[in-house]
Amino acid sequence: MSSPTEPGPASSGPDPIAAAPLTRAVLEIDEYASGLGWDQPARLFALVDTARIRTEEPELAGQLGIADENDTSSLTPVEQDEIPSGTPLDEFLATIAWPDAVAGCAMTVERLMLPPEAESDVPDDLDEAQLAKWVADHPGSREVRMTVAVLRDGSRESALRLREKDSPTEVLTGAGLVPGLADALTATFAE
Repeated sequence: MSSPTEPGPASSGPDPIAAAPLTRAVLEIDEYASGLGWDQPARLFALVDTARIRTEEPELAGQLGIADENDTSSLTPVEQDEIPSGTPLDEFLATIAWPDAVAGCAMTVERLMLPPEAESDVPDDLDEAQLAKWVADHPGSREVRMTVAVLRDGSRESALRLREKDSPTEVLTGAGLVPGLADALTATFAE
């Protein structure tokens, strides 16, 4: 399954016709998170093969509203329990083990980001709390929602949405936009 490697604006709406299933799933999750508004906790999703759910779990397919669709190449995101507050994401993700029925997983996370030219200005002697405050106070910092998805086969996709440009037509997509989070999600499938 291929996915775009160059970031670019996404089509309006969560289901661009020509997009790969993983891209459609990322955009669907991004649209869902957008509907919840900003200042939300991180959210974790299992990605399951839609046709497999219909065949093996018809009752669940009915609950998810996908029982009657004909698309056999899509992925259905299923939101998982809330991530415990105060737990670092890397520690939380290290506790995840997925059953075989899960084809992939995705996560939405809100963060402050600095423009690349500001990274050289970051003081070296800051602890985590001081660094967070420094970034928050920096005039170039921007709030961003990152939605990252991976499949067991190593495929990955991301969507980035800036708070200041909160529109479905202003979402950037690309496989390599958030490599650290994609690596952490991929590790949840390691045996």
